[in-house]
Amino acid sequence: MTMTRSPLALLIAMLPLAASAQTIYKCVDGNGATTYASSRLEKNCKVISSGAENSFPAPRARKPTGATANPSPADFPRVQEDAQKARDGDRRHILEQELSGEQRNLKQAREDLSAQQAAGVNGGALAPYLDRVGRHERNIQAIEKELGNSR
Repeated sequence: MTMTRSPLALLIAMLPLAASAQTIYKCVDGNGATTYASSRLEKNCKVISSGAENSFPAPRARKPTGATANPSPADFPRVQEDAQKARDGDRRHILEQELSGEQRNLKQAREDLSAQQAAGVNGGALAPYLDRVGRHERNIQAIEKELGNSR
C-alpha cells in the first residue's frame, strides 16, 4: 500500500528541522512523486531550505520616542512675533474669563448641594448635585492646566 502525503503537510512537518538549521531537499522521482528529506536521496534533488539562511527577519530599529521638531518648509508663511503675542494674550484673557465663570458655577453648585443636604435629601437624590460639583471642579483643573501651558 502506497501512502500519499501532501507536500504542504510534509513541509509543515519538517519546519522544526528547518528551524534547527538543517538543509532540506525536495526530490522528485521518475514517477513524479515528491519527497522532502534532510539528505540528498537522488541526483535530481534541489535545496529548498539551507541552514545558512535566517528564517526570522531582524527586528526593526526603534525610532526615538522623544519629540522631534519638524522643520517648516522655507516657503511656509510665518506669523509675526507681535501678532503671535497678541493672539497668545487674547487666548489667555479668554481662558481667564472661562476660569472665572467656572469658579462662579462651582460656588453655585456647592450652595445647591448644601441646600439639598440641609433639607435632608440623601442617597441617589444627591447624585446630580454631586455630579455638577465634580464637573465644575474638573473644568477648573483643565483651564488652570491650559493657563499653565500658555506662553
